[in-house]
Amino acid sequence: MDFQVEVRITPRPGLLDPQGNAVANALRSLDFPGIGEVRVGRLIRLSVAAESGAAAREEADAMCRKLLANPVTEDYDIEVVE
Repeated sequence: MDFQVEVRITPRPGLLDPQGNAVANALRSLDFPGIGEVRVGRLIRLSVAAESGAAAREEADAMCRKLLANPVTEDYDIEVVE
């Protein structure tokens, strides 16, 4: 069975986010003065063949640990859509 999996990867709190800072500065320069901190992450959508939603989540978790996320600087959240 195929499961749709969404992986949200975000910079860890407290770590510098140069891309987020660039976006925040650009928004302020475009006359959006109320902008505070901006964090930029990634959304990855996958179709995963697995026997169950739990198995699809485990597979996505292994993908994150091995390739998709940097465990030193990023956190990730996995959502399986059944």
